[in-house]
Amino acid sequence: MRYDRILDLSDSETESLFLFGPRQVGKSTFLAEKFPGAVKYDLLKNDEYGRMKMHPELLRQELEDKGPETLVIIDEIQKLPALLDEVHWLIVNRDIRFILCGSSARKLKRVGTNLLGGRALRKSMFPFVSAEIPDFDLDRAVNNGMVPRHYMIKDPSKRMEGYIGVYLQEEIEQEARLRRLDSFSKFLTVAAQSDGEMVNYSNIAQDCGVSSVTVKGYFEILTETLLGFMVPPFWKSRKRSSVGMSRFYYFDVGIANYLVNRSHLSPGSDDYGHAFEHLIIQEIRAYLSYSGSRDQLSYWRTSDRTGYEVDAVIGDARVAIEIKSSREVKSSHTKGLKAFCEEFSDCRLIIVSLDARPRILNGIEILPATEFLKKLWQGEI
Repeated sequence: MRYDRILDLSDSETESLFLFGPRQVGKSTFLAEKFPGAVKYDLLKNDEYGRMKMHPELLRQELEDKGPETLVIIDEIQKLPALLDEVHWLIVNRDIRFILCGSSARKLKRVGTNLLGGRALRKSMFPFVSAEIPDFDLDRAVNNGMVPRHYMIKDPSKRMEGYIGVYLQEEIEQEARLRRLDSFSKFLTVAAQSDGEMVNYSNIAQDCGVSSVTVKGYFEILTETLLGFMVPPFWKSRKRSSVGMSRFYYFDVGIANYLVNRSHLSPGSDDYGHAFEHLIIQEIRAYLSYSGSRDQLSYWRTSDRTGYEVDAVIGDARVAIEIKSSREVKSSHTKGLKAFCEEFSDCRLIIVSLDARPRILNGIEILPATEFLKKLWQGEI
């Protein structure tokens, strides 16, 4: 089956781009299909990597006679940040366009990106999203996640085992240079257990047997190697003070499921509810990026004893979304949104659920998950 990816790289007609995304989300396949005539350098190939590492100037020598019509793709650019010096020269002096593709921003963030002086736009690629799959299966997505190789088979557990191993060996061990990889391996599981929860460095540090400073560094590694992302708290509450801790999510719900041994999830269980929420957050994040929206994704939770909570706030309280894996949303499920609405009366209020049909409850839109996702990707949320 063919999957048409939503990511828009039309800027490459006039601009150079950084394209970042976790491994196996489909970057290389997408670029090969989109730009079959591009000059390509694949740094995953040992021979290509070896010659460019020894002599980065080869890139300039091989491309110096090319003109502005030339598009060059360098895959896994984070493996050789030194190549960015040559890329910079070719952009400035030969007006050559590049797509610099990578599965980690860690090294480039520290030593490479500034070398281009803002001459390359940044784009992100995510796992599959629901709008890219003609016969999208919600339960399969909740269980398997949306990494293409994982979503497309019945039981991806063996592939996930290898996937996590690759990240530990290549993205983490080689790039982060951790002294205790065993502690980090344990941390991956502990982080998955608190996936979608507020990050408390001290509590996680106790579970991992390391310091809170070390745990904070571990989370930075996860975000910089694109294994996870933080959702910050919504700060603009006026009547009620809100919590100040961000929430952490792995980049794909299937990875979190694997790390905490969640499998065969069915609606009605707590585990399904956690995974369902993660999937919806994952889709909202991808939509905001692909659509070019400037709206930030955040969440809201009061710090008082009421503990009112809203799972997702889009922009400056433009939309507030609660995510419930219930087959029938009840009035008790609307408390957080109603409290939020007391301060932001113009906010659109939505509960995403497993209800059979859309309806209105206490002035709040109840949208079945598939209906919500359809509206989201049609730009109607």
